[in-house]
Amino acid sequence: MPSPVLAAAIQMNSTAEVERNLDAAERLVSAAADRGARLVGLPENFAFLRSEGQPVPEAQALDGAWVRRMSELSRRHRLTLLLGSLPERIEGETRVYNTSVLLGPDGGTLATYRKIHLFDIDLPGLEHLKESRAVRPGEALVVADTPAGRIGLSICYDVRFPEMYRRLSRDGARVLAVPSAFTDRTGKDHWEILLRARAIENLAYVFAPAQAGPHGKGRASYGHAMIVDPWGAVLAQVPDGEGVAIAELDFDRQDRLRRELPALDHRRLDDK
Repeated sequence: MPSPVLAAAIQMNSTAEVERNLDAAERLVSAAADRGARLVGLPENFAFLRSEGQPVPEAQALDGAWVRRMSELSRRHRLTLLLGSLPERIEGETRVYNTSVLLGPDGGTLATYRKIHLFDIDLPGLEHLKESRAVRPGEALVVADTPAGRIGLSICYDVRFPEMYRRLSRDGARVLAVPSAFTDRTGKDHWEILLRARAIENLAYVFAPAQAGPHGKGRASYGHAMIVDPWGAVLAQVPDGEGVAIAELDFDRQDRLRRELPALDHRRLDDK
């Protein structure tokens, strides 16, 4: 495994305008590649985003035009490219999967992950969202070997479930990917704390592309795409607006930290 690897977490402001979103994704990925990034991540719902819980007739199969276009982009720049998530069509059902696709430098698919934990909340006077109206939950955890290290996949609301990340880490993940569209109201109090906690608990890099700003009626995302190191330090972030957070993933340093603070070896209550 190469060390260090230059990683880029992209921040977008996606809407229901697919071509606009894909053009922005291509522009931002290319900008990250021009700066030397070898691992690049797009946020949750990078190609299509509107109010939570609405039907998504625009959903595609994973060999559809959106993935094909991004596959060509990863091949052109020789990148490991995380498509944070897109609505995956389910035959015979109105709901979709919220699915991450991890592409290799040859444009081929290395792994796919379907979001397990769905964002159904009711904060009186603040926010009511029900992702499960339009999305079917996934079932399987996914860890993938890539040229940029072994990556554990997750999406947004998953970050509130630490047991998931412990299992990803136990399965060998060195990098925990958390592409997100965190709401503005919850993000300002919880986003950075949750990402840093998952990094510290697992002595892992956390790689968190994000959505930012308004996406249509009644929905806005917090932004702050960031990369966190295994000690819990924020290495890079984009506060608001479009942008790219770039930082080195130093796996030699991660190994040293895991030797010096071997908390992963000391656990006693985990289902080993």
